[in-house]
Amino acid sequence: MLINNVYIIGSGKGPSKIEIKGSKITSVTSANGITTSPQSEISYNFSNAIAFPGLINSHDHLEFNLFSKLGNKIYNDYVEWGNDIHENNKEQIEKIKRIPYELRFKWGLYKNLICGVTTVAHHGNGKIFNFKNLPEVVSHYNYLHSIRLEKKWRLKLNLLFNGKPFVIHIGEGTNHESFEEINDLLKWNIFTKKIIGVHGTAADKKQIGRVEALVWCPDSNIFLYYKTADIPSLKKHTIILFGTDSTLSADWNLWNHLRFARKMDYLDDKELYNAITVNASTAWGMNSIGSIEQNKAADIVVCKNKFKNEWDSFYNTNPEDILLIVKNGEVVFIDSELVENQNAVNRNEYDLISVNSVQKYIIKGITELMQAIKRYVPDYNFHISSH
Repeated sequence: MLINNVYIIGSGKGPSKIEIKGSKITSVTSANGITTSPQSEISYNFSNAIAFPGLINSHDHLEFNLFSKLGNKIYNDYVEWGNDIHENNKEQIEKIKRIPYELRFKWGLYKNLICGVTTVAHHGNGKIFNFKNLPEVVSHYNYLHSIRLEKKWRLKLNLLFNGKPFVIHIGEGTNHESFEEINDLLKWNIFTKKIIGVHGTAADKKQIGRVEALVWCPDSNIFLYYKTADIPSLKKHTIILFGTDSTLSADWNLWNHLRFARKMDYLDDKELYNAITVNASTAWGMNSIGSIEQNKAADIVVCKNKFKNEWDSFYNTNPEDILLIVKNGEVVFIDSELVENQNAVNRNEYDLISVNSVQKYIIKGITELMQAIKRYVPDYNFHISSH
């Protein structure tokens, strides 16, 4: 496969040509006009497009992405929020939970893929499903929910010696309890296990310097607590990753999260980009992804180039602007115009969907999935439509 005439975000170079063999990138060179590959291979020639590695969403609860946002006030912490919605939104919660876990999990993967995510860190202790050609689910970690909701967390933290980091919600709130639970976690981390913390809304720089990385989820944090982590201070002391959380507390469209974070100006454009690409690949021990380079995995997203400034183009992307997603060398999402003009894929292997009235072909399975979900919740309104 050949992807030609794309501006690779952050490269500082002109139009590039990306060659792919199997699941790997074999070369990245300067583009030189319209290029054709051998007849047995596919060429995608673009006239004005940007490219970047498949995005890495470092925090989601995949089975919770059929919920709408649930919240009735500004909360002090996650315990208060959980208690409140289970009391006041019980009917809505039970309605979605009628849908089998596997269907909800799979929908979470499609939600991420539609936004250009090819790898997602699922935070949960339920069964993990890996579906071919859908985003890879990060599983090389030990799960802890949080200090106050995880039973026997001290034993789990200190008795597991498998080299995997522990992923846990930390400091998720604005009250003193949220701050002190981080101290409790650090005090009981007797063997200094690697910890990837999530949220850190109440964390200070001294605490955060003792965790391997912090996953920042600003959209979810502001919705629930009207406060988010002090990233300008914390970023000097640990690696910052980026996560969406689920639609239970945040927008479905990852690009709205990124624009929201960019407007806050806690990270500059490159830092925010790294948080969802190369920093994430490093923190999760997945060094074959996160950048477009020779010998890296062929996880690539190509989008319309709408602005002269590359960062403006990247951060103003929406799912309907995505022209092509390649995962492990396979086309998993493609704009309908590319299919019609270049006849580049076998349409029988894809489902046709509309995202904000723009037609896309996505790897087959989403239409059947939507129909299955509707059998349990007939009046469910999806944010995309299937043809």
